[in-house]
Amino acid sequence: MNRQLISHLAHADHPVAAPIDDANVERLLRRADLAPGARILDLGCGQGEWLMRALTLYPDATADGVDLSDVALDAAREQADRSGLSARLRLHRLPAAEFSPAGSASGSSASGSSADGLYDLVLCVGSTHAFGGLTETLDEVRRHLSPGGLALVGEGFWEVSPTPQVLDRFEAGPDDYADLAGTVERAEKAGYATVYAHTSTRGEWDDYEWSWTGTLTRWALDHPGPDGEAALAAVGDHRDLWLSCYRDVLGFVTLLLRPLPGADPQPGRQQG
Repeated sequence: MNRQLISHLAHADHPVAAPIDDANVERLLRRADLAPGARILDLGCGQGEWLMRALTLYPDATADGVDLSDVALDAAREQADRSGLSARLRLHRLPAAEFSPAGSASGSSASGSSADGLYDLVLCVGSTHAFGGLTETLDEVRRHLSPGGLALVGEGFWEVSPTPQVLDRFEAGPDDYADLAGTVERAEKAGYATVYAHTSTRGEWDDYEWSWTGTLTRWALDHPGPDGEAALAAVGDHRDLWLSCYRDVLGFVTLLLRPLPGADPQPGRQQG
């Protein structure tokens, strides 16, 4: 089984695909306070759950979602059809870093609103790795934002200083993430002001991880054979990494950001 399919199956009962509960997803989207006719972009949209919820909250909005996973985009398309949102949503299969609104029609996997122009809200929740980190993500997001637009970006941070053993198991460097204060500082150095944020609780993390592992376990037990065995192996690896390595070490914050007028990223800024 490929990683895209495993991720899709594991997120079936937690389609937000981040350690954030439903109430806080809605709170974050409402805080964006989008005007009628707003345009929304999600870079790394997965099965499009954030976009579906945003389009429901803002019935005059249109949206574009970008992802590499065929199975996730197929699920997004089906959900949009069921929810009556297809006319306001376009889905594009390509790397998020390669998305260009004016030239994305060939990568589109669903019909919908025009993809020309800039966006009033750009999301990238849990997908900053696609750009190489938070700073690079915010640089990329900036080129898609309309004047006065907002970015909603979800990023990990170190709750406590990771040990060398944790870093080795997590295949991370100490500067891959900052602490919470340092994460906000990175956003500010990239030329953004933080207008709201949500820091995921331990309960949100646990709900997300138990859902990830439990949903995939149930699927594996219902599908005996090589695929089921592969899924169970993925569950074991993921759960052990979570419980033995990054639980209470890695946090998650979702920042609602607005570019500072006339602000350029500070020269010489580093991820650390």
